[in-house]
Amino acid sequence: MPPPTTSSRPGRLLGSLAVLIVILLLGVLAGSIAQPSHWHNRFKVHLGLDLSSGTTVTLKAVPPPGTSATQLASDMTTAQQIMSSRVNGAGFNGASVTTQGTNLINVTVPGQGSKQVIDLVGTTALLRFRQVLLEAQNYTATTSAKVTPAGAGSGAHSLAASAKSLTSSTAAAKAEPKANASPSPSASATPSPSASASPSPSPSPSPSSSGKTSEKLSTTADGEGDASALSAKTKALFNKVNCADSNWKTKIYGKNPNNYDNTGTQVVSCYQGLKYALGKAIVTGSQLKLGGSSAVLQSNGSWYVDLNFNSQGTKAFATFTSDLFSKYAGSSTQPLNYFAVVLDGAPASVAYISSAITTGSGQIEGNFTEAQANQLVNVLNYGALPLQFSEQSEQSVSAELGSTQLQAGLLAGAAGLFLVVVYAFLYYRGLGAVAISSLAISALLTFLSVVLLSLYEKFALSLAGVAGLIVAIGITADSFVVFFERLRDEVREGKSLRTAVERGWQRARRTILVSDSVSFIAAAVLYKFAVTDVQNFAFTLGLTTLVDVIVVFLFTKPMITLLARTKFYGGGHRLSGLDPARLGARSPWRGTRRPVRRTQTREAPGANATAAQPRTNPKEA
Repeated sequence: MPPPTTSSRPGRLLGSLAVLIVILLLGVLAGSIAQPSHWHNRFKVHLGLDLSSGTTVTLKAVPPPGTSATQLASDMTTAQQIMSSRVNGAGFNGASVTTQGTNLINVTVPGQGSKQVIDLVGTTALLRFRQVLLEAQNYTATTSAKVTPAGAGSGAHSLAASAKSLTSSTAAAKAEPKANASPSPSASATPSPSASASPSPSPSPSPSSSGKTSEKLSTTADGEGDASALSAKTKALFNKVNCADSNWKTKIYGKNPNNYDNTGTQVVSCYQGLKYALGKAIVTGSQLKLGGSSAVLQSNGSWYVDLNFNSQGTKAFATFTSDLFSKYAGSSTQPLNYFAVVLDGAPASVAYISSAITTGSGQIEGNFTEAQANQLVNVLNYGALPLQFSEQSEQSVSAELGSTQLQAGLLAGAAGLFLVVVYAFLYYRGLGAVAISSLAISALLTFLSVVLLSLYEKFALSLAGVAGLIVAIGITADSFVVFFERLRDEVREGKSLRTAVERGWQRARRTILVSDSVSFIAAAVLYKFAVTDVQNFAFTLGLTTLVDVIVVFLFTKPMITLLARTKFYGGGHRLSGLDPARLGARSPWRGTRRPVRRTQTREAPGANATAAQPRTNPKEA
């Protein structure tokens, strides 16, 4: 074996470790520059449902009539997979999606409100593009007013200026309507979200002579559009719907989503305080390109969602928009030139057509925040649910049991760490300080990594994840035990400490890498095929395994190299843990000078000649 090199540069390795720690700290503190008062919250770790409060929502499947039990079971499995992909894609680590019975799905997300959970997993994501047939103001039971004639177009102006609009990508480059002015027929199909077009004042309610108000909702005669195009059932629903009631959808259609999501029938809906009668669905969300949606930041700071249709959708949407544009010449005051983008029975956008959209690419624009835009993209990209779902129940989950278990787990971890410290100092003496320092550096890197994942990847630490972190104590301890034992073996063979460090490291590092590789592969396989809490355990186990490799290479070994140059360790002090006499070295040494084996001679009896012979033990003779 060639002699080991002793030209290692421990200062560079320790400097690299210091740089890594600084980078992690800067990543954690990056958000505190804008909000200095919240700097202490940057070191907060997000906890899973078993350690913190959360939300559990139960959704009930509403299959179409005639669905067989076999088809329902298959659709439920598909829906569960899609919901799991959505919550994981949204970064809700620690979420759980499970089936119950034949038609129920339980979705549990830590720290999230029930509405946000339902919006994410309960939507079918099957968009319906419907023409607006009739539009009217919604008059509640506390107001009474005579509707302004349709020709005024005041409702159209206010709607077009504030709607989240869907337009073609090419149309977005056209001129935008100017502030405080009605959009002209040649204006862009998408009013800019930043435009401050002032809507014409809505008709003011005039009190009756008795001071009381009437109980009248707007009717088909009051609306703008083509009331003759409505079926008798749609007219009745239009007159009945009260958009001031947050439960208008349930009161009109009941709890069966198929009643309002049927593509072959007219529907009524509410959007931004207005009531609408909408035509049959011309284009559906199934004609969008799978995974073709994305959130895009505009120069004015708002967000829009970019949509792309497949070949079938491109053709259908081009026919639809060309027909409306040819009939109404891009009028922004004619409701029949409007179309609504309906998501699960409620419009997500209403816009007018300023030009035919034939490119197969469109945008949903408006005052979206980044979170809103990403949520809509997430729902669209992860596919449509094969079934309609209605909310069955919701409840908040406390963390009392998890907190008790966490305290017990942390107590066990602290006890284990204490025993490791005691053992390290009793068995390795001075080397125990290096072992404890390695554990401290490992804990710091692991903590900063978990905090960063919580801040930027929405990682939630569960009780199983805590168990994975506690196991890391054993992984790190195993690595320095392997190195120390190889080092002490070299000392036992009589080598100087500097040489022993390099030779011992060559023998130990391969063992350490093989051991950590096995742990990491096991964690990766477990994470791939396990679910929920077991995945959390596997993730933290894999993370701490990587941290262990970093600590051993960038701290433990270079630190031992530096200590070997000191008098206390290099001289083999009896408390250093490297005392050759205590280790049973073949030839005791002191410092870096190897001892010389002495011999003794004696004269042979009855002869003048002498022969040099080593002195032997009588027992050996």
